[in-house]
Amino acid sequence: MPLLPLLVLGAALTAATYTNPVFDEDFPDPTVLDAGGGWYYAYATQGTVAGKVQNVQAARTRDLVKWERVGDALPVKPTWASTTQMFWAPDVHRRGRKFFLYFSATLDPERAESFKKERGAVDSPEGVFCLGVATASKPEGPFRDSGRPLVCGLSFVNIDPMAFDDARTGRKYLYWGSGFQPIRVQELAADGLSFKKGSAPTELVRADKGVPFQSLVEGAWVVQRDGYYYLFYSGENCCHGPLQDVKYAALVARSRTPTGPFETLAHATGAPDSAVLRRSEAWVAPGHNSVFTDRKGQDWIAYHAIDVRRPYVEEVIGQDRAVRRPMLMDRLTWKDGWPRVEGGMPSAGPVAAPR
Repeated sequence: MPLLPLLVLGAALTAATYTNPVFDEDFPDPTVLDAGGGWYYAYATQGTVAGKVQNVQAARTRDLVKWERVGDALPVKPTWASTTQMFWAPDVHRRGRKFFLYFSATLDPERAESFKKERGAVDSPEGVFCLGVATASKPEGPFRDSGRPLVCGLSFVNIDPMAFDDARTGRKYLYWGSGFQPIRVQELAADGLSFKKGSAPTELVRADKGVPFQSLVEGAWVVQRDGYYYLFYSGENCCHGPLQDVKYAALVARSRTPTGPFETLAHATGAPDSAVLRRSEAWVAPGHNSVFTDRKGQDWIAYHAIDVRRPYVEEVIGQDRAVRRPMLMDRLTWKDGWPRVEGGMPSAGPVAAPR
């Protein structure tokens, strides 16, 4: 056979597979969005890129395998977080021709001091974290903040927002939570820029030291399928302490309504725990995932994990965590009403790529 056809065949075979990580740069808490026009976008927690801090990292791809950076999606900080760092866990939601970015950030010191004073917590050493929302006309931004936080609180309770529009009822919801507190949900107003008047947060999944992987819960992600609402969330502490002790994993629960009550995989099936992704020899702390469907109808789970061969970033931002978390991706299948990842851990070696 002539050499040229062999080369073409080799290129086709290479394009048909991928090997984790799909984006081998520090890209924590990834959200993947089908932005239209043939492009998928991914957004991640604040990071240093080419020596410069990006508040919200963004990248894009056409095939979900080869990713390219597109700059800082939130280049101008909100007025309420103009001097702080720690812009965490962005979630971008497309509504018509408008894109909504939900994120968490630390409140500016003067505002934080006032917040503590109003709540009788002046002497608290905790920082003040808030949820915010920004909008843009393009998936790459620039996103512009709405001008005020959605909610604030002491410690890192108000982090990891995820917006969900219920196709069944048309209602909009925001899920969030950590700080050893429950994951919560609250209905959003029709414009998606504030909570619905008269609504209140509902607790869904509690942190519980007696439940495997649930001494801390965070990183909510909700999908609707076959009459159920599936709540993916991450448990344990992702990024502190010796790597050999990190137990962080991605878990799942389900409910007949978006506001619960949610039943965990372990409770429903008798499994020893509710993890769909747990650490492997090569990858530590897989979790804080998003779930999306490609254009062929296949479901995927995108998440971060720590590479044991290269576990730390070169520069820590604002006293944030020092671990390096590239973006990984694996096929999500469904069996007996529950999601599965083959092997229950990050894939090793070449696997079939999205088509």
